[in-house]
Amino acid sequence: MNRVQLTENISIARIVTGLWRLKHWNLSTQELIAFIEKNIEIGMTTMDHALVYGSEAPFGKALKADPTLRDKIEIISKCGIKPVGNSALHAKQTNHYSSSFKTITESLNQSLSDLNTDQVDIFLIHRPDYLMNINEVAKAFEQIKKQGKAKSFGVSNFSKTQFDLLQSVIDEPLVTNQVEFSPYQTEFLESGLPELSQKTGQSIMVWSCLAGGKIFDTSDEKAVRLLGTLTKIQHEIGAISVEQIVYAWLLKLPYNVIPMTGTSNIDRIVLASQAQYCELSDEQWYEILEASNNCQVP
Repeated sequence: MNRVQLTENISIARIVTGLWRLKHWNLSTQELIAFIEKNIEIGMTTMDHALVYGSEAPFGKALKADPTLRDKIEIISKCGIKPVGNSALHAKQTNHYSSSFKTITESLNQSLSDLNTDQVDIFLIHRPDYLMNINEVAKAFEQIKKQGKAKSFGVSNFSKTQFDLLQSVIDEPLVTNQVEFSPYQTEFLESGLPELSQKTGQSIMVWSCLAGGKIFDTSDEKAVRLLGTLTKIQHEIGAISVEQIVYAWLLKLPYNVIPMTGTSNIDRIVLASQAQYCELSDEQWYEILEASNNCQVP
């Protein structure tokens, strides 16, 4: 697995293991240890969490059961989403976001406790908060860095303007922005974030690479059209699966796009990891974009 150097001291896997569904996989601690070990063997050593996912406590049990795993992986965590029904996140009646100093610091402390670790490698603000005080966020990040609880910081689902605003008060570069992007959901390409990534070298982590499975929905006209083109190109280049073509399409972009998986199926994770060896031509890349947009490139 190729790696991406985010800072002088932090590199991560070219494809990240997404764990937002972990609590629904019903894995025992030993099964989760085996899952982590297999990902490490593949080279997918970077694990994406968030406090709101409920993935961190079971993952922490695995790290406690096998402490040797921690030094072999990089952990991403996120904070700031407060849904109703999750008493630990303090939402009583209304789903909301919070990026206050108190929320950021308390959320990280909870994540560290759940994960059974003293430090995360990357800590993100999970969603743009309309009530965000950027100076308060900067203060929280500064304290966390001094305490050694996070190596680096970033954001998730931020627009270019929101990213620029927060970066203006953070002394060190925000290392990533997690966004939704896939051949099915292509709005990212016109968001200004690709240009920002090339200009600054900041990475883009991509979630929902398969559009939550929508690409395979035979009742969706767009998905059927897109799947036909993906399958055609799969055969043209001799790839093993359509999923590999999707990941290869994302990896072809000329900046640090880092796709995230979302499955417990190791076979699918192996296929995703091998997408780095699938080479699409420029024409094939645009053919997929045309299928998504249902119109020719002008």
